Amino acid sequence: MDVKTTLFKKILDGSFSLLTDEEIAKKLKLRGKAASAVGGYLRELVREGELYCDLAGRYGTAAQFGAVRGTISGNERGFGFFMPEDKERGDLFIPHRALRGAYNKDTVLAFRKGGRMGDEGEVLAVLERGYKEIVGTFRSERSGGMLHPDDRKFSDDIFIPSDRTKGASDGVKAVARILSFDGRSPKGEIVEILGESGEFFVEEAAIIRAHSLKETFPDEVLASAERQALRDPMEQAEGRLDLRDEPIITVDGEDTRDIDDAISIRKEDGKFYLGVHIADVTNYVTWHSPLDNEALSRGTSVYFPDRVIPMLPTALSNNICSLNEGVPRLTLSCLMTVDARGRVIERSVRPSVICSRHRMTYKAVTAIANGDESACAQYPDLIGFVHTAVELTGILKNAREAKGGVALDVKEAKILFEDGVISIPDYERTVSHEMIEQFMVLANESVAAIMTEAKMPFVYRIHERPDPEKARDFLTFLREAGVHAKFDPSRVSPADYRDLLHTLEGDPIYSLVNRVMLRSMMKAQYSPENVGHFGLASDCYCHFTSPIRRYPDLCIHRIIKESLTSPEKARTKYKKFVTEASAKSSAAEKNAAEAERDVDALYIVAYMQDKIGEEYDATVSGVTSFGVFAELANTVEGLIPLETLPDDSYEYVEERFLLRGTKNSFHLGEGLRVRVAGVDWGSRRVLFQFLGKQGEIL
Repeated sequence: MDVKTTLFKKILDGSFSLLTDEEIAKKLKLRGKAASAVGGYLRELVREGELYCDLAGRYGTAAQFGAVRGTISGNERGFGFFMPEDKERGDLFIPHRALRGAYNKDTVLAFRKGGRMGDEGEVLAVLERGYKEIVGTFRSERSGGMLHPDDRKFSDDIFIPSDRTKGASDGVKAVARILSFDGRSPKGEIVEILGESGEFFVEEAAIIRAHSLKETFPDEVLASAERQALRDPMEQAEGRLDLRDEPIITVDGEDTRDIDDAISIRKEDGKFYLGVHIADVTNYVTWHSPLDNEALSRGTSVYFPDRVIPMLPTALSNNICSLNEGVPRLTLSCLMTVDARGRVIERSVRPSVICSRHRMTYKAVTAIANGDESACAQYPDLIGFVHTAVELTGILKNAREAKGGVALDVKEAKILFEDGVISIPDYERTVSHEMIEQFMVLANESVAAIMTEAKMPFVYRIHERPDPEKARDFLTFLREAGVHAKFDPSRVSPADYRDLLHTLEGDPIYSLVNRVMLRSMMKAQYSPENVGHFGLASDCYCHFTSPIRRYPDLCIHRIIKESLTSPEKARTKYKKFVTEASAKSSAAEKNAAEAERDVDALYIVAYMQDKIGEEYDATVSGVTSFGVFAELANTVEGLIPLETLPDDSYEYVEERFLLRGTKNSFHLGEGLRVRVAGVDWGSRRVLFQFLGKQGEIL
């Protein structure tokens, strides 16, 4: 047996594990050239991927180091955090030296090193790079140039040799492909020049590139979509439930780009007969076809104020799959009978064909509900329909609250971009928004329950119980804020949070508690395993209602249809795929949400640039060690930097979400008066000047 093999076996059996080459040579009683050769053999084993070596020069396997797989979250100051795939292990702080060349989003092996708080770690090996390409601003130099990444979590510039610049001039926004991570900084080449840094649409394009969003479809996918769009729905309607004569309508925003859900409702003998009819996209997108593979890779449509990056080509999303007024469309209908207490006493899901009577907007339905004469005269056939729907909406809302559903009052910005003009109207939530939300949630629950009872593989929408530590922090915050709460952080229930919000309705602290409660909760995601939906107090939930824009909905439509005709075949066929679809869809959803948030921030900065000097009432929406965030009525948020606050000595009390001074203090939910002081295009942030507390004499 040769020396190299002997060393490897001795490390594997633990005899020489986690020792340096010098310590191993000493154990072997080797000196001189023989001792030096030990290091050579060990380094060779590391290059071959058989062993790992830490910063202290110790050798061993990943298991011997206690290393686990996870992802790096970088920081612009050079350090990072390790987030293990096994969430129960907890995150680790990684100092710059211990990153060992790992960057933001890299998949690595890392292990716990200790540190003062016991939460410091070290990267053992980089398994996969998170960035293949990166967006940034190019700075020209004699030897070529450097690309300064837009992503501040990527802490190093990319060196671009002179023959790899693609003619980029100083200051342009560009995309670089990373060629090598060796050396003092990564090396790359310019693959696309977007335009002058700072120009609005160049910055928007940079965000789209940074999130690797696909703006175009492959020719094969477009051609397939065009062919599918030519198919006559009525030639494929055989065997479907024919609902074309039923009063069915769609209700969407005025700027909705794809219409994939419709409703029908009537009331007889004290029971409500509710139908939620969803575009049958699977009729045109078959499993593992080029269209389906492209949809899975995208995961979701992404919505920006000036455009949509769709999951499916417009020949499908805006044409044959869109439930347009007055034309037959193939659908999957969830039919529910609901009693006067909001309980679903009968439910089924059927392939169907419908013909929408009216394309309604939230505004028009709300007007009918409020008895607006003009709206009622325009839609006389919908007056009874709308009032029945409003009645059921109230019943369902009360029933969900009785179950413990957490009705968080979370505002979302509505940014409009028309004819080159940006507008952000005040936040508005009407009875018609609640109506569609309640009906869609009920359909999602009903479909999930049907498939669970049938024991089908499925993609569930899950929302896990709050992490006990976060729930404990929330309870501490409540007590320090003078709010009496009794829930057990280790097993908090939706009803606990619901009851808390009810007791605080009308109290000035309500908004503050609402925000902190949201931060204590887990993020919803997709999963092949059903663990329920905490926020909705639902034992079983899925996303069924938007197959044009979400892949999980498309996936479960396919399972539902096959389960009706070949249940055993469906169980076998999709058993493994639902795991893949859940993971990819969750990742795509997160990426899309981040891109939408970044682009919204860009539009908000552009919008507020023209408002510099104007004054507004605002509400404290966040407190940090570097300042106070305040939100306007239209959901625009801005930062009041710490250094601009009244002279005082401030302390950031994180667990109480409080910035405390000797004279002034700021906490979530507090009313302020602010002036728009400026905008920061680099951080896409609005800057406010503090004028005083609401109600105070300035």
